[in-house]
Order: sequence, then C-alpha cells, then structure tokens
Amino acid sequence: MQQVLKPKVVTVTLNPALDLTGSLQTISLGTVNVVEQGNLHPAGKGVNVAKVLAELGADVTVTGLLGADNQEPFCQLFEKMGATDKFVRVAGASRINVKLVEKNGQVSDINFPGVAVTAANILAFEKTLFELAITHDVFVIAGSLPQGITPEMCANWLEKLHQLGKKVLFDSSKSALDAGLDAHPWLVKPNDEELAEWAGQVFETPKQCMAIAEKIAAKGITNVVVSLGAKGVMWLNHEGWLQAQPPKMDVVSTVGAGDTLVAGLCWGEINQWSKTQSLQFATALSAVAVTQVGVGVDDINKVNNIAQQVILTQ
Repeated sequence: MQQVLKPKVVTVTLNPALDLTGSLQTISLGTVNVVEQGNLHPAGKGVNVAKVLAELGADVTVTGLLGADNQEPFCQLFEKMGATDKFVRVAGASRINVKLVEKNGQVSDINFPGVAVTAANILAFEKTLFELAITHDVFVIAGSLPQGITPEMCANWLEKLHQLGKKVLFDSSKSALDAGLDAHPWLVKPNDEELAEWAGQVFETPKQCMAIAEKIAAKGITNVVVSLGAKGVMWLNHEGWLQAQPPKMDVVSTVGAGDTLVAGLCWGEINQWSKTQSLQFATALSAVAVTQVGVGVDDINKVNNIAQQVILTQ
C-alpha cells in the first residue's frame, strides 16, 4: 500500500518562550494575587503554529533560536509532535512569558526579554533556513525578535525566501511587522490592534480597517488577513474581500487564538483548498481555541461542526 505523503511546512520562531499561564478571578495591582490554576508550557508564536499543524497532520519542521539552558520542555514537545527539530541552540535560557487570565476573559501579558543572539548564531540560523528552502515551499515566520536580530535582518530573510519562490506566512508586530511588510511575504495576519498601531490611527469602522489593509496589499502582498477577535476575520486577496463571522463561543482564554488562525490558513494552503474553505476552517479552528487553555486540536469533529456555523460574507 502506497504511503500518503503529509504536506510539508517549516515554522520559524526566533524568540521562543516558556509560557506561564495562570487563571484568577481578578488582578489587583500592588498586592498578593492568588492564581487558581496554572501551567508552564513551551510556546512562542511559531511553536504554537507548529503544534496545531502537527496535530492536523502536517509534516512540520521547526527552526529558530532556542536557549540551551532550558531547552528540555521544547525538545519533549517536538518529539511528542513528531516535528523535525532544526532549532539553533544559543547560550542562555529562552524567556518566560507570564499570562494572567481573569474571570472576565481579560489577559495581562508580562513578556520578558529573550536570549542575546550572537553573529555566529545568526549565521548558523541562516544556513539552516536556506537549506530547508531547498526541500520546502511553505514557511511560517511568527513572533517577536530576540536581542541581536534587527527588523531589517528578518525582512532580508523574508525577501530572500520570496525571491526563491517560497510562500511565507508572516505574523509579527511593531518594527518587525513594519520592516517585513516591504519584503513581500505571501500572507500577513495583523490583528486590528496591530494594524491600528502600524497605521498610527484608531479604527472607528471596519471600512477604515479595510482601507489600511488595502494599503498593505498595494505593497505587493498577495494575502492580507485581519483578525478582529469576536468579530471574526477579514481576508483580502485578488478575489477581493471575504469576511468570516464565527458563532458566539464560551471564552476561556484568547491566548494562542491568533496563532491557531495562522495554522488553519497554512493548513488550507498546503492542502490547496479554496479561499472560502480555508477561511471557514481557520476561523472555526481559532473559535474553538478560545474555549480551551493552551493551543492544540483536541477534537477535529468539533472544529468541523463549528465551521458549518461560520458565516461568510463577500
């Protein structure tokens, strides 16, 4: 019997983190806060995307820059996922990010700086990345940049992958997003807050949001996807705008919902789905993600059922 080849993808996490997530009633600043339940798990945007893609059935290779001192939880996760580990180890420990989730769903992030990356680390990563480009066509580059990597370096890698004909799904923010938008990623996925920050304005209406996204598309970016939280997702490409509205969900935590959306969009692309099928599935995947703590696909049937309830509007 012929073995079915899994679709291949590379996820890049330049600044991975151990996420320390705690749930509590409300945060009271300046006093002792008691967390009701918590967990510590390997994360970083690209790692989250990789976990979801692996559980969907992709052949995932993970790379980036990983602190050698606390790499063990990451190694265990990659082994459990069945991912190929091509991370470059750097001196020191990957950062710990604290996420405090209140009963009303509000999340407070306390993000620590990552490892300091050397010129030798950067050369080793570049070598790895472009070796992977020989055998892979789809890349997800997601998350923030560690000390030692400039937005211009990241943009240079995006542009080189573009020149090689690779499809890069790029999900970052602040100066990394700004530089990356000029480097022809195949898809970008800012949320409405990141888009507003990039544009230097507050959006009063979806029309204003769409106008800014159209400016981004004019830079030569094939797909611009804007996530709007509970209001759904908007996607602009050569077919025009398509909006997806998920059903109302019981929100436990929004942490990782955006990464799950990126994974869903990537899964649609590596399976060559239509725009409508990809958006419906990715929106449902992200909607299910807010009903749980941590990223992952526990029940694909639940995702498929929610996908039937996602409303698409041209």
